[in-house]
Amino acid sequence: MAAPLKVALVGIGKIALDQHVPAIAASADWELAATCSRQGSVEGVPAFTDFATLLARRPDIPVVSLCLPPVPRFDYAEAALKAGRHVMLEKPPGATLAEVHELQALAKARQLTLFATWHSRMAHAVAPAKAWLADRAVTRAHITWREDVRKWHPGQDWVFEPGGMGVFDPGINALSILTEILPRPVHLTGAELEFPANRQTPIAAKLSFTGNVTADFDWRQEGPQTWDIEVDTDAGPVALRMGGNVLEVAGKAAAGENTITGEYPALYARMAELVREGRSDVDLGPMVHVADALTLGRRIVVDAFEF
Repeated sequence: MAAPLKVALVGIGKIALDQHVPAIAASADWELAATCSRQGSVEGVPAFTDFATLLARRPDIPVVSLCLPPVPRFDYAEAALKAGRHVMLEKPPGATLAEVHELQALAKARQLTLFATWHSRMAHAVAPAKAWLADRAVTRAHITWREDVRKWHPGQDWVFEPGGMGVFDPGINALSILTEILPRPVHLTGAELEFPANRQTPIAAKLSFTGNVTADFDWRQEGPQTWDIEVDTDAGPVALRMGGNVLEVAGKAAAGENTITGEYPALYARMAELVREGRSDVDLGPMVHVADALTLGRRIVVDAFEF
């Protein structure tokens, strides 16, 4: 068996501690060799507060996993690639499409792996749903993705700043599943975006696509959270529940598990495979839909929002 790959985890916040650290710890493919964060750390793991220092002092670490917010991520990814490190990007892969294209070109030129991750595509029922839909005609699809920003991003004002994406931070998870499972691509035709009076990014969005596909995103839902994709086909209805982890066919459970715990371990397994095979995986389809929504969206101002 190959020796574990050493990885440096950059940005030790909620998502890193809740998902990345346990996924790395449980994998025989990986060794968490260092962290870099201005505030967070992982017990027993060498910690740096400056990324340039990490790169200079730890040439033995070939892989960097970036868990930073989208806006500062490009500079770190560029520095890592220029230092000869493979890079794994938390979703969304960047603040703009152009900067991710630049990272792709840099990784290719230096023969390094770049992996733009979409954790929701690794949900238990996504692959079975894709297989079920492959030879069916889709007549309608609707996404309902409603959750509580106070629960998932407590006090994180950056999500409402330019580049933070607002409700598209979770909504892009739904779009990553949609672009994976539909047998034919769709494109956005219109959007209504609700912006709090005191914020720069939307807190809710309604989207329309070709192919009779629609989406309803909202970051104000309290209580039970809703992560559903319902699809009507010429062979009957199918639905993904629990963020893509449970597949229902004709209203009955058909595949998957009612848990999200498998998503990040699957991402790290994929990254190990890519590094060892010398390949990259950068699909920007979900991010294209978000960019189109922000271009075509009709702005609606709603009540101010405070954490």
